[in-house]
Amino acid sequence: MRWKKTMLTLGICSTLLLGACSSKEESHDDSNHTEHTDSGDIREETSGIEQMPNFLADKPEDMQTIYVAAAKHQKLLEQIPCYCGCGESANHKNNYDCFVFENKESGAVVWDDHGTKCGVCLEIAAQAVVDFNNGKTVKEIRKAIDQQYKDGYAKPTDTPEV
Repeated sequence: MRWKKTMLTLGICSTLLLGACSSKEESHDDSNHTEHTDSGDIREETSGIEQMPNFLADKPEDMQTIYVAAAKHQKLLEQIPCYCGCGESANHKNNYDCFVFENKESGAVVWDDHGTKCGVCLEIAAQAVVDFNNGKTVKEIRKAIDQQYKDGYAKPTDTPEV
C-alpha cells in the first residue's frame, strides 16, 4: 500500500512538472491570516501541521499529502535545494521554504502556496521524503537531486551542505 501511494504521488508530481512554477495570484478569503507576497505566493497561518491551509482545500489529495510530508520533514528539506528558480524569485533558501514560510514558537505554521504552483518543488520534496523513508542518508538524497536537476532547470537555492 505504501509503495502504491508513493508511486501515485510521484506520478502526479511528474505531470505537474509540465506547469512548472508560475506567479499567478489566486483569490482567497483573507480572514484566516492569509497574506499575498510580491511574488504572488499566498501565505496562510494555521494552528499547526495538523491543520491544512485553506488554499489546499481544492487541490489534489496527492498535493496535500506532499504538503503534510514536507511539514513533517523540515530538517530533511531544509538541507535540500530547490531548482525551480525560487531562490531568486521568492528568496527561498531550500525546498522546505516552498511549502512552509515559518514555524512559530506557539506551534503555529505559516504555510506558503508556492509549492501548489510548481511541479519542480513538489517532485523534489516527494522524492526526498520517499528516499529518506527508504533509508537513504541526507547526503545521498542531496547528491541524487543535485545530479537529476543540474541540467535544464533554474539555478538552485543557496542551500548549504551539512
